[in-house]
Amino acid sequence: MKQGFSLIACGVAAFAASAAQAQDDSRFYEGKQVRMVIRSGVGGGYDLYSRMLARHIGKHIPGAPAVVPTNMPGGGGIVAANYVASVAPRDGTILTMVSQGLPTDQALGLTPSFKADLRTFNWIGNMSSSNQVTVVWHTSKTQSFEEAKKRETVIGSTGAGSVSTQLPALFNNLLGTKFKIITGYPDGREVDMAMERGEVEGRGTNPWASYKSAQPRLVRDRLIRPIIQIGLEKEPDLPDVPLLLDQPVAPEDKPVLEFMSKAVMVGRPIGSTPGVPPHRVNILRRAFDATLKDPDFVAEATAQNAEIDYMSGEQLAKIIDDLIGAPPAVHERVRTVLRPKDSDTRDIAPGKK
Repeated sequence: MKQGFSLIACGVAAFAASAAQAQDDSRFYEGKQVRMVIRSGVGGGYDLYSRMLARHIGKHIPGAPAVVPTNMPGGGGIVAANYVASVAPRDGTILTMVSQGLPTDQALGLTPSFKADLRTFNWIGNMSSSNQVTVVWHTSKTQSFEEAKKRETVIGSTGAGSVSTQLPALFNNLLGTKFKIITGYPDGREVDMAMERGEVEGRGTNPWASYKSAQPRLVRDRLIRPIIQIGLEKEPDLPDVPLLLDQPVAPEDKPVLEFMSKAVMVGRPIGSTPGVPPHRVNILRRAFDATLKDPDFVAEATAQNAEIDYMSGEQLAKIIDDLIGAPPAVHERVRTVLRPKDSDTRDIAPGKK
């Protein structure tokens, strides 16, 4: 009998502690400021999506904290991810949108300067899983993926951890293209401007939804031409652009195409720092879910041509865990084909950084 009372008392105490924690978390954000750390400069797709979320999510967090965007570009998103992992407060006052290519970067150990462990992040949700596309400028002599196998085509990208560097390297190493990858642009918008200036003929990769929202003029006026898309199926408005999954490769390399196509599903992932109390993570996840259904948010996304494709924080966490935990043999082969040859890359001139 005494043991029964003891178990009941422990259960009541645990429930009371949990209720007290929930009550504390419900008031935690009152009068506080939440920072949205943006991994790129102002004006690109990451910036647009991050700021749009920041404008609306605060009213869905108990206490209605102010959400303040902070741009932290560098290294294809590595600078921001490292900051969130090891420097930023671990109390739920930090949100960030991680670069799409970084789960792959961690899985394969591609970039020594990338120190964060994305499995320790608290994932809040995913805003979009639009296909990645490689594009060329409308004046380039290369106007198809097959033509990119026949002539050297100069394309721009950001840092080593960026998918805009990884995927062109895969195309060169596995599919026989002849892309010359110019690395070191601060962000994707700078690459777009370099295309317009004629410095490069195309851009390594970028989500198709990002072009339609952040640079609609390039799509509307047909200034860019997508030559390949990466995802699990084709974008509805790109039926004639070849899909990476459909490219002919040796049977042992098919898992490589599948790995990279799944990696694209990470899209626009929103996370918080490691170490945030679970109750607070749930508050942020519920706020994210409510924001993506908010009529004001939906109206703004529609006006911005910003494609929204909801994924829960739990689903996002599983995808990232699966990518990082894929079989070593798959990691090793993917690691090999994503590594650019020295002869295929060149850093931009210092004065253009």
